[in-house]
Amino acid sequence: MKNHFFWICAILLFGVSSCKSLQEKGNDQFLSGQYQYAINTFSQILADDPENIEANQVVAESYRLSNRIENAAPYYQKLVEENPSFDNYYRLGLSLKALDKDVEATEAFQKAKDYTQDETYLAETQRQLEAIKLSEGIADYWPNHVLTNYKDLNTAGPDYAPVISEGFLYFTSGRQASGLYPADGSPYTKLFRARAEGLRVDVSGAQALPEFKNEEGLNQAAIAISPDGNTIIYARGNSTSDKDLPETALFVSYFRGGGFTQPIWMPVNEDETWWNSTPAFSPDGSELYFASNRPGGFGGIDLYKATKLANGDFGNAVNLGPNINTPGNELFPRPMADGKFFFSSDGHPGYGKLDLFVAEKDESGKQVIKNLGENFNSTNDDFSLFFTEYPKAGFISSNREGGVGDDDIYFFEDKTPKPKIINVLLNVFTKQRIAGEDDAVLEQARVVLYDGNNKQTGGDFSNTNGRVRFTLTPDADFTIIASKNGYFSKSVPYTTKGKTPDISTLVQDVTNITLDTTIVLDQLVLDRSIVLENIYYDLDKAEIRADAAVELDKLVQILKDNPAIRIELSSHTDDRSSESYNQNLSQRRAQSAVDYIVSQGIAVDRLVAKGYGKSQLIIENAKTEEEHQVNRRTEFKVIEIKE
Repeated sequence: MKNHFFWICAILLFGVSSCKSLQEKGNDQFLSGQYQYAINTFSQILADDPENIEANQVVAESYRLSNRIENAAPYYQKLVEENPSFDNYYRLGLSLKALDKDVEATEAFQKAKDYTQDETYLAETQRQLEAIKLSEGIADYWPNHVLTNYKDLNTAGPDYAPVISEGFLYFTSGRQASGLYPADGSPYTKLFRARAEGLRVDVSGAQALPEFKNEEGLNQAAIAISPDGNTIIYARGNSTSDKDLPETALFVSYFRGGGFTQPIWMPVNEDETWWNSTPAFSPDGSELYFASNRPGGFGGIDLYKATKLANGDFGNAVNLGPNINTPGNELFPRPMADGKFFFSSDGHPGYGKLDLFVAEKDESGKQVIKNLGENFNSTNDDFSLFFTEYPKAGFISSNREGGVGDDDIYFFEDKTPKPKIINVLLNVFTKQRIAGEDDAVLEQARVVLYDGNNKQTGGDFSNTNGRVRFTLTPDADFTIIASKNGYFSKSVPYTTKGKTPDISTLVQDVTNITLDTTIVLDQLVLDRSIVLENIYYDLDKAEIRADAAVELDKLVQILKDNPAIRIELSSHTDDRSSESYNQNLSQRRAQSAVDYIVSQGIAVDRLVAKGYGKSQLIIENAKTEEEHQVNRRTEFKVIEIKE
């Protein structure tokens, strides 16, 4: 019995000693930034003691600090149950938000506010709450862009940050890794390239960067190549060697003498303890954009812009300001020639973790930030946008669910359906009017088409059949003018509105609709009287009635269509009053009609008012009212044609 007790005590002592050893080992790993190793170590402790506060704390923080905060939620949940505090509730909220659990995240953020009076903390928590609300109304920036995983290019490890230069796709990948990055347990990354044309990549020919050698035992990532192809800048860091630089920094290689130089540390890093990464050139190569955690920013990681100096280096880095940068993280800048600026952020309202955004100016000139929407972004990290054909096609990187490995490369294309086209083929037939005969074909008439903005869109002479054909757009207004020497020119409105089928019902890509219209021209003969129909006056009055105005408007249009003519407008009465009375009445009526025409924009010197009274009866000794009406008429005749 005593022997059994001895062995039981020995086993317990060994377990306590072993547990203590694991705890010390895990703490050392955590403090040295080997977060994945710390997670593995403290997970062993949690297997036996799930309530261990320190183990839950270290695992939660290790996931957060290695950018996997979505995995930290169950550990922060343990912490708020045992040790409720602002930090624990706030970080629980972040982890739940990353899991797209907005209701639970909102509850956690609200509780976090109960554990602090610090104005900065309260403001940041409120910003997270507002971001959750704003994310509910995000619209797709390019609704018809479709994202596809480039499965043949991706591996089980990380593959991301693609850029194209001079017929090659350059990207970051964990393939051919010589070890694991202890912070997150993923393979160390190197720079690779493969031949590419647009979105088509020769995946089988992917090779390690030939311009200079990838280094072992550290991460090389996020390459940028100048527009002229002569400068390569990339991020290098995360070395486990005490002799290496303590933080990720930007390195540059120049094309010199037929090859690229050995990469060197860039002065724009400024301090070896500052994190600098995700470089990108401006379209003209004169500026370098990058992400940095240097002091004086607005959050964890901000975006900066440096200017190319006379010696070829980049310097005078400036923060892009609080409109783009937030208390969160902003990375992977992509400036475009049209002034739009694309980047990734976990600080602006989004779907969780890094989302893709664009900064652009609105109609007032103010810069606004827009989330690219659900067809680009997910609840995971979405970043590193590059266009092969702006803005229709390109690449992004993402570690969203359903990928091949860790970070994957995706390509996108604009899949906007080709619009169905309706062509309206309008046949315009020109004819001439001859008194007492049917309208006859009029060839060689000049027919001109104008659009709704009075811009000429077509013109031709009618053929032997009197036809001219135009192609018109649907749902639009036009004006057609026909003219020929010896004839009154005529303009007529024409619309295609309501004359074409509903485009949503069409099956074919192109549908042709043929329509016909006819324009009849009257012969222009000097001193030949033309009766204006339906010009009526009230008894013993000369004022223009509304129905008469409609008819006079037709004469106004004739005068506008034929600016070289001068006319006499005459009024005639029947014979049922005295000669002097009828003469006076007809003159007043003729003048009233002329005054109306002048009021519509016709020059007064183009018009002569003439009253004829009953001196030119058409029907002598009229008996019926209809016969008297024939005599009561308004006429016009061309009295001059100016050259």
